[in-house]
Amino acid sequence: MFTEIITPRFSDTDALGHINNTMVPIWFEGARDPVFRLFMPELDTNNWQLILAKIDVSYHAQMFYGQALEVRTYISRIGGASFDVYQELWQNGAKCASGTAVMVHYCYQQQTSQTIADSVKETLLAHQFQAQ
Repeated sequence: MFTEIITPRFSDTDALGHINNTMVPIWFEGARDPVFRLFMPELDTNNWQLILAKIDVSYHAQMFYGQALEVRTYISRIGGASFDVYQELWQNGAKCASGTAVMVHYCYQQQTSQTIADSVKETLLAHQFQAQ
């Protein structure tokens, strides 16, 4: 599991005073950086090797300004060329949101998916989701 603490900004709130729902996918993407580094340690956009195929987000509880949020990032599925990143957003001991991003190991020059190397799969497995 990878973790990241986020401090919500005032501008992250909506008219009701809650964290705006549009922030969660943005925070989830930012918290996927450690996963990106498994494929591209320098995060060199000229040598990017991943493509996002799908995301989904479920909201479980309200989130509020002025209170830290923890993003927990796991790997929930590993295929030949794709894998799923499962993420949870926690605030004050409650799971407030969860989501899954389907990522594909991809060659932009050839415009095709690529097999994930066994060494990368082993590292991905080390971060596999374990139901709590």
